[in-house]
Amino acid sequence: MAEKKMWGGRFAEGTAASMEAYSESVSYDWQLYAEDIRGSQAHARVLAKQGFLTEDEAAQICEGLDKVKAEIEAGDFEWKTEMEDVHMNVESRLTDIIGPLGGKLHTARSRNDQVALDFRLHVAARLASWKEYLASLIEVYVARAEEHKETLLPGCTHFQPAQPVSLAHHLLAYCQMFKRDLERVEDALKRVRVMPLGAAALAGTTHPVNPQAVADDLGVENIFANSMDAVSDRDFALEAVFTGSLIMTHLSRMCEEVIIWANPNFGYVKLPDQYATGSSIMPQKKNPDACELMRGKTGRVVGSLMSLLVVLKGLPMTYNRDLQEDKEPFFDADKTVTASLGIMKGMLEQLVFVPEKMLATVERGFLNATELADYLAAKGVPFREAHHITGAAVAFAEGKGVGLENLSLEDFKQFSADIEEDVFGVLDYRACVERRTSPGGTGPASVNKQIGDLKVWLEAIK
Repeated sequence: MAEKKMWGGRFAEGTAASMEAYSESVSYDWQLYAEDIRGSQAHARVLAKQGFLTEDEAAQICEGLDKVKAEIEAGDFEWKTEMEDVHMNVESRLTDIIGPLGGKLHTARSRNDQVALDFRLHVAARLASWKEYLASLIEVYVARAEEHKETLLPGCTHFQPAQPVSLAHHLLAYCQMFKRDLERVEDALKRVRVMPLGAAALAGTTHPVNPQAVADDLGVENIFANSMDAVSDRDFALEAVFTGSLIMTHLSRMCEEVIIWANPNFGYVKLPDQYATGSSIMPQKKNPDACELMRGKTGRVVGSLMSLLVVLKGLPMTYNRDLQEDKEPFFDADKTVTASLGIMKGMLEQLVFVPEKMLATVERGFLNATELADYLAAKGVPFREAHHITGAAVAFAEGKGVGLENLSLEDFKQFSADIEEDVFGVLDYRACVERRTSPGGTGPASVNKQIGDLKVWLEAIK
């Protein structure tokens, strides 16, 4: 017969073996052991303050839990599926070590508020780690942008060459994406760091508990306002996985560009050997596997978000066993986000940009056409008319197989008498970038301000 469950007082028969295997969560929620032990030690200390335990009993429990943690971290702990989850495994081993006193630890507590606390502590710790990874990645982007303030890149819309920009400006756009991600992490942490302990199963407890004291012990800022919400809320996990999905989406966008830029038809970048692979049959190949895998793993994290949304969307109040399915999506998303941020940082540090290839594309794409239209508009020509004049000039230059900057003044005069010798200074590609003086634009002053602002911000969040 199966071992009697800690909750099995009213059951005459043991759990079926198939149900045992189907319902266990210890195979993955063991990852919460540190948070479970930390939360239990704080709970024991507060139980002593409230008079449920003596100071000596609380000390024995905390010391026993330290021994359990040491066994786990040394690889000497035997995880038992019949104990169902991390909580029961830890409590059972604690009782083995210190005797019946271990049974007092669960006073004024349910597994419902216990698991909510453990999971919140774990998610908070992982989000704090994401924040560090994001800040580190942004620092690399800023550093690479500083290197390439003078490098011209064909900026695109509809994936067609549109206007010249500095490579620095392009890289700084990703800084803004990841900055928003970091700010979302910080904002999410406010709602993750909430103390649910004291809600018990759902209705609170008759014991005079002190959730604020446990929160203070654990460095948690807030306590629950409603006990039913405290044990059933998983918005914090959803928010975390959503944030992870956005991080991966932004990483995937960069990966897509690197994949394209590394193609010899573009040749804008050279892949570092450490983040590329070869072909089993084609010796010349250098494949952007790191980027392709990251692009693919984005779907994995978005899938975790969908999985968690579906788990939660039909649950009545309060705790339901469905919520056992909340952890694996987050664990998997965390593993992917953490690894991806680290790999992107390493790859970006070593990525070799090829400015001459970028410039060659700029020079053959009529990317200075907007400058000609703006030039005419500044001379009083209605912009719509200036647009048509420029389009005709582009078609003419294209027919001659040259760029706008290679046309003669006589060529330009056939399209507009307003075009003078000064047009050639306007059509210079570097001048195109330098004339973009509007806030947030690609001009040097704006790029320098973006870099300076990001450095100040990075220093402030450390």
